[in-house]
Parts: sequence; C-alpha cells; structure tokens
Amino acid sequence: MNRIKTFVTGAALALATTLAMPAAAQESSYKRGTVWEVGRIDVMPGQFENYMDWLAGQWKQVNELAKADGIVVDYHVLASTNPRAGEPDVILIIEYKDYQTTAQREAFNKKVGAMLQQDNRKAGAASAERVKMREQMGSVQYQEMILK
Repeated sequence: MNRIKTFVTGAALALATTLAMPAAAQESSYKRGTVWEVGRIDVMPGQFENYMDWLAGQWKQVNELAKADGIVVDYHVLASTNPRAGEPDVILIIEYKDYQTTAQREAFNKKVGAMLQQDNRKAGAASAERVKMREQMGSVQYQEMILK
C-alpha cells in the first residue's frame, strides 16, 4: 500500500511541476517580425498624376533616407484597380525594421527636415497643400508574426 501511495504522490508531484512551468519556458510557435504601416489615400479627381509625382519625389526621398538609416526595410505604392465608394485609390505601405522610440523618431525627423530644408511649420503647411491632391483616409500598423 505504501508503494502505491508513494507512486501516486510522485506522479501527482511530477504532473503539478509540469503544469506549473512558466510560459517563458515553453517554446512559442512564432517570433515577432517587422512592423508594417498601411496608409489609405483617396486621390482627388484629376490629381492622380500630381500625387504620383509627389510620391515619386519627396515621399520616396524620405523613405530612401530611412532605408539608408536602417529604419525602413522597404516601401510600396499600390493603386486600387476598381475602388468602390469609400475605398482608397492608393495604398501606401512602409515596412519598418522595428518600432521606434520617440527619441529615434525625433532624431530622424530632424534629419528629414535638414534634407528637405523645412522645419515643422513648413512641413505642416506643405501637408496642408497636398489636401488639394488627396484625402488621408487613415492608417494602421501591423506587426508580422513569423511562424516557426
């Protein structure tokens, strides 16, 4: 009887130890990857070529600087083939290496300001001027989950 009691007690202890293992000790089925920002743009009638010119100029220039600095992995401009009412005409996708701290964002923004020769006021005014070409419909961020 003592042998059975000892066996049952030992088995219960082993089971309890296994169940009590911290989650960190268990291997995850994924790892976190890059961060994707997706912007939705409604281009105003007759402004598609003008907006594409701006994207091919200043927008691309800023993203190329971010790539050179190791902040951006890649970026893409997608056009909706047949957007329905309420859907974007253009989708802007930027793949970031990782999330940035406030200090990192501010340092990069200073670099961009120097490259474009504009301060925050001029950048805000330039963004307001682009309202003639487009309406920003919002953006969202995603983080890739790389399955193991």
